[in-house]
Amino acid sequence: MPSVALLEDDALLRERILLPGLAGFGFAVTGMDSAAALHVHLARHRYDIAVLDVGLPDADGFTVARELREAFPHIGIVMLTGRAETLDRVRGLSQGADAYLAKPVEVELLAATLYSLLRRLQGVAPVRAAAPTVRGAWQLDEGGWCLLSPAGGTVALTRTERRVVERLTAVPGQLVTRDQLVAALTDNVYDFDPHRLDSLIYRLRRKVANICGEPLPLNAVHGEGYVLVAH
Repeated sequence: MPSVALLEDDALLRERILLPGLAGFGFAVTGMDSAAALHVHLARHRYDIAVLDVGLPDADGFTVARELREAFPHIGIVMLTGRAETLDRVRGLSQGADAYLAKPVEVELLAATLYSLLRRLQGVAPVRAAAPTVRGAWQLDEGGWCLLSPAGGTVALTRTERRVVERLTAVPGQLVTRDQLVAALTDNVYDFDPHRLDSLIYRLRRKVANICGEPLPLNAVHGEGYVLVAH
């Protein structure tokens, strides 16, 4: 599971939105409220990525980014800030940041940015082994948290989306029944509202189309389940 150090001094944003949101996308996230706390954690733990707020109570985020890049050349750095001006973006990237996102940022966009950065880091540091690919197939990445399209698109998945996609990609071209998909989502299948599955499939289709620019080849078999087209 990719590890993320999240430096954000806004407690509400950190604790109520970013930490649970990123955890839902498969990240092991540690929240911190100051540069001093970040340095303490970095001395004890290894992180794949650091997400930095620019406005901190005890330091300048740009300076922290530069110090991190010098001390940990293989770590990924994403700056998360309310400063959206071009000069600030250029400054952040020149200080060592790999990506610069302006607040307010959607958790889904942040998660997609982190996974994209992790893939770039694979050629620099052993974050994860590269996933085997099947030409022309929709499939999960090696970590299982991103759906990969044949054209190279990447869709970060929530925990519930991942459970459904795991079942579908495990048997491409074969029917996965509604009962099997429901069982992947809950242990109590009898109290599960089947309309939740339909809503999840609808959102997943729309999400894939918006991000990849192509439809997910998922065929509904009326009254039975779904088939993910193999190629």
